[in-house]
Amino acid sequence: MRRSIPLLCLWSACYCLAAGSPAALGAEEQLEGWRKSRCLGSVYDCLKEDGGDSACLVAIMDVAVPLDQTHLLGSPAGGLRTAKDGPAAAKAAVRFHFRTSKGPEREGCYLSVGHSQPLEDCSFNMTAKTFFIIHGWTMSGMLENWLHKLVSALQMRERDANVVVVDWLPLAHQLYTDAVNSTRVVGLSVAKMLDWLQGKDGFSLGNVHLIGYSLGAHVAGFAGNFVKGTVGRITGLDPAGPMFEGVDIHRRLSPDDADFVDVLHTYTRSFGISIGIQMPVGHIDIYPNGGDFQPGCGLNDVLGSIAYGTIAEVVKCEHERAVHLFVDSLVNQDKPSFAFQCTDSNRFKKGICLSCRKNRCNGIGYNAKKTRNKRNTKMYLKTRAGMPFRVYHYQMKIHFFSYKSVGAIEPTFYVTLYGTNAESQVLSLEIVEQIGLNATNTFLVYTEEDLGDLLKIKLTWEGTSRSWYDLWREFRSYLSQPHRPERELSIRRIRVKSGETQRRLTFCVEDPEKTSIAPGQELWFYKCRDGWRMKNETSPTVELS
Repeated sequence: MRRSIPLLCLWSACYCLAAGSPAALGAEEQLEGWRKSRCLGSVYDCLKEDGGDSACLVAIMDVAVPLDQTHLLGSPAGGLRTAKDGPAAAKAAVRFHFRTSKGPEREGCYLSVGHSQPLEDCSFNMTAKTFFIIHGWTMSGMLENWLHKLVSALQMRERDANVVVVDWLPLAHQLYTDAVNSTRVVGLSVAKMLDWLQGKDGFSLGNVHLIGYSLGAHVAGFAGNFVKGTVGRITGLDPAGPMFEGVDIHRRLSPDDADFVDVLHTYTRSFGISIGIQMPVGHIDIYPNGGDFQPGCGLNDVLGSIAYGTIAEVVKCEHERAVHLFVDSLVNQDKPSFAFQCTDSNRFKKGICLSCRKNRCNGIGYNAKKTRNKRNTKMYLKTRAGMPFRVYHYQMKIHFFSYKSVGAIEPTFYVTLYGTNAESQVLSLEIVEQIGLNATNTFLVYTEEDLGDLLKIKLTWEGTSRSWYDLWREFRSYLSQPHRPERELSIRRIRVKSGETQRRLTFCVEDPEKTSIAPGQELWFYKCRDGWRMKNETSPTVELS
């Protein structure tokens, strides 16, 4: 196993850049400037271990060290201290804010093990659901806005519930490696609080839901591991990846830490690194938009953002999206999002995985449900760029017939869906792999609008691009093939399945005599009449899964 020191450096730097990064300097001046900056001290310390070589600045995004060199990170080879390393220090550094319904911005009561009076003063409901919200690593030393939004959303959805904020800012406002080392003892503090509450009449661990963001997700895992009994549920909101990726289940969040563990992954593989953990760590692990590029976060422009010191905003947007998806599931009950079980992101992009049979689909965020005998189930969905995040997924199956030799083609197809409620925008058919000729191809499309019952589909084959590259490619093709094959395909029908309703429909070409399409042309498809057979069709329709 390998650990990425520069990844930790980069993570430390990302949040600092938003507050104002050093001006454009040479590598040596940057190192000296960072050394003097408390915010970027972790970056400097990390680079210093590399000998202060300016080449480390270039390698910061792609250098890994073996596990036996993790002493460079300032932690034991195991990566985490044992619980006995700092329980006394953690006791003073961890506070439990019981937020009352008077307002999420107000502190409410502070809970302390062995002191029952605050429970009475703030009317702690022993028989109701109890939520513990656990923040992650911080460079600001303050609770962020997302936490107040989450508190408010929980109180609106579960009005009788207890909402407790686990404040471990003194330990989280450290170098990232030091904050990681504190997660176990903070988890132990949470477990002790839960053990004490279990001694109160009516309190049940089954009603406890731990919600942890980033490092806080692993804190929740340790709490679930240390507590006497089994916590009802843990939700991990983009659990931190560095120093947790690939480690055994006792050193990170895992399905064994609660009766039900659900996880949202929103920042993986960006830059070839992973701020959030990539591996599945729960009973169900949900990867919105593949778990990497989130709509509205602008990662396509991230390299340009670095020059302006806004990479932190991009990182924050991706990483924090998990929190906002969870909040969305609380406040937009009438627009729930659904995820679908799939082995990997590419298969989902092909539209193969839109089945709800045998618990293969589930709600996300607060609406996720425990499924029997499931562990490390990977699920995927698409989302909008903002609340409400729900979209409507459609699987489209198209059989492309080729009666002539067309050679290798790279078509660009678009569809427009027309329903009883609305019509979609022009949607691109993403071709994950090469188009299969004389074979059935599967695609995934999604709309932000509820179209209602689908009525018809327009399929468009984009005309030939006139870019210099395409012109050169066409010229070379002409030289190699004097008798250039016609680029023409035939399509008789399109099969559609709705992910949200699981309804299947078949759309037949408008004119059975005209099934051919070429670049720059379009075909219209309408719902097939019951029992209607295509002309010259020699085999019965086969229902495809």
